[in-house]
Amino acid sequence: MNSITTKTYTVHFNTKAYQELNTYIDTHNFSKIFILVDNNTHEHCLSKFMSKLNTPIIIEVIEIDAGEQFKTIETCVGVWNALSELGADRKSLLLNLGGGVVTDLGGFVACTFKRGIKYINIPTSLLAMVDASVGGKTGVDLGTLKNQVGVISSGDMVIIDTSYLDTLPQNQMKSGLAEMLKHGLIKDKNYFDKLTDLSQLTLEDLDVLIHESVVIKKDIVTSDPLEQGERKHLNFGHTLGHAIESYFLSHPEKEELLHGEAIAIGMVLECFISSELLGFPKQDLEYIAETINNIYKHVEISTSDYDAIIDLLKYDKKNEHGNINFVLLTEIGRPKIDCLVDNDLIVRGFEFYAKSLK
Repeated sequence: MNSITTKTYTVHFNTKAYQELNTYIDTHNFSKIFILVDNNTHEHCLSKFMSKLNTPIIIEVIEIDAGEQFKTIETCVGVWNALSELGADRKSLLLNLGGGVVTDLGGFVACTFKRGIKYINIPTSLLAMVDASVGGKTGVDLGTLKNQVGVISSGDMVIIDTSYLDTLPQNQMKSGLAEMLKHGLIKDKNYFDKLTDLSQLTLEDLDVLIHESVVIKKDIVTSDPLEQGERKHLNFGHTLGHAIESYFLSHPEKEELLHGEAIAIGMVLECFISSELLGFPKQDLEYIAETINNIYKHVEISTSDYDAIIDLLKYDKKNEHGNINFVLLTEIGRPKIDCLVDNDLIVRGFEFYAKSLK
């Protein structure tokens, strides 16, 4: 599978990826190599990854707890301290082996430790392969508020080995699929259509779809690296999706929602708002809602939850001058940024989602 090259780094796939990684390590004079993992990737992925490395350089492993609730500054402090205690310097290399929490947090740690050390992302979840590891967004949450602290700074390379997906539970696969569906909705209806019936896909098909998803994101990020315009398209479904995710994280009595599960709901809501505000075709709205509801578990959002979720929108990172800015669709593949939406219309979106589940 062909590598995907950006202005600052390259995404390599499968067998070729490890060849490129070993060549990269051979041609840089690194003092030490550190591998950041979480509990899950330490158990399921680390030994395989280590077997692919061919270097005499000393390797140290740093482990963090798995889960979005640990994507915090406190976890960063622990990793910074571990790096210091293990003798990391500015010529050290950090390899982030894990899902989106590991790649987001590890990238942020690398960018800030001793004012910046080199790092490489090795995503092991579908979500991280098609989204978190690509594009240079690093950072952590502030309490339950998503991605409030971070920097945009790409690592030197991304290694995508789809065999790591063999270790992934189905709900985590579906979480990653949500970002792929989003890529189709903002860029290419044909791509969205390919993802609507996964039962017929082979592993080779999945490789091709992951590659296509990375290309879509790469093209958008390359055209707008600092998110001044087109890159905002990637936030479709995320304004309400992140608010829903944060709300469920902060209410332990609610069922646990993965990132992609919350974004899937956000896409249904924002497609409804698009139909009411921008004339997004009703038949496409129904098609998207049916597709998403067939893939994802049905989540009950009570009417008593609406106001609290809407209140969380004020923390969305796209907001400017006190306005809550949505990314909506005029049609599939044609997003519109900086849309203002009344709260009453958001409530009607929640009501549409509830009715679509019946």
